[in-house]
Amino acid sequence: MIVKNLQNKIINGDSLKELKKIPDETFDLIFADPPYNLQLQNSLIRPDRSRVNAVDDKWDQFESFKSYDEFTYEWLKQSNRVLKKDGSIWVIGSYHNIFRVGKIIQDLGFWILNDVIWSKNNPMPNFRGTRFTNAHETLIWASKSKKSKYTFNYQSMKSFNDDLQMRSTWNLPICNGKERLKDNGTKVHSTQKPEALLHRVVLASTNKNDFILDPFLGSGTTAVVSKKLGRSYFGIEKEKKYFEAANKRIKNTKIIMDEYLDTLRNNKSKPRVPFGSLIELGVIKPGTEIYDQKKKVFAKVMVDGSIKHKENEGSIHKVAAQILGAESCNGWTYWHYQVGNSLKPIDELRQRLRPRA
Repeated sequence: MIVKNLQNKIINGDSLKELKKIPDETFDLIFADPPYNLQLQNSLIRPDRSRVNAVDDKWDQFESFKSYDEFTYEWLKQSNRVLKKDGSIWVIGSYHNIFRVGKIIQDLGFWILNDVIWSKNNPMPNFRGTRFTNAHETLIWASKSKKSKYTFNYQSMKSFNDDLQMRSTWNLPICNGKERLKDNGTKVHSTQKPEALLHRVVLASTNKNDFILDPFLGSGTTAVVSKKLGRSYFGIEKEKKYFEAANKRIKNTKIIMDEYLDTLRNNKSKPRVPFGSLIELGVIKPGTEIYDQKKKVFAKVMVDGSIKHKENEGSIHKVAAQILGAESCNGWTYWHYQVGNSLKPIDELRQRLRPRA
């Protein structure tokens, strides 16, 4: 249930104070891009002697690691409280802070699911030549607890990635071009995240109409992507300059038409239909022959849902694996049945028995 007075709103305020006002278990997902505590010592100068516009804002500066850890503990503690029991959280950071954040995440009872590497296609060079070019940031993805039934749209992400399992390394450019907010040619926000990064996070770990919190909204990327993808959002931003820029950006964002917001359902979320159900319901009769895709191999269906091929007998999966000499095989896609002059996978028969959403 969404708290109506928070839905699709952003506020100009301090996260540590504002989070305490939110009821328990309000959000399905939290995306947090907290201060990194970069600890920059000197100005960065390019080879042409021009100054690099680095992150030297006051909001990113802390007196010590101790004060940063205390700040991190407080906002994560409140985040855990306002997250639904089956919710999850994403936190992005760099080598300056992500290891400290990760420890506190575990101390508070979150359950880490993945660390994802955002590999930047176009990173800023190391102008001093004293270290490797810092070409990535790390995202920690964690559920509220080990027992949480968190959302992961596995099938959608696999389809998104050309039918390959999506890996935990994401190659994406930094925010630039028309997407980068500027005021008289100067960046509005020094660490604006690209929409492509948030698109992937939101698509992977939420469903349509879910409620997303960003406690460090910055230039508004999380809210913008949430709005586009038909999710509700609530954002908190302390700096008035960023808040105003985000507010304007969100108002100018158009929602993707509802008919295009459907995502693929995970196989695990679909009702299980055993092969035997096809026999007991008369969809397939005992004695029916089923074939491999090239019709070079055939087996006969038994009354108990097992199948027989020569000396092999067992489930549709076991027999297919024995034929292929493999440890396992998906019998639903391996075996086909005859319809006129063509062969169709038996999985089509299973789909008839599944209730439509």
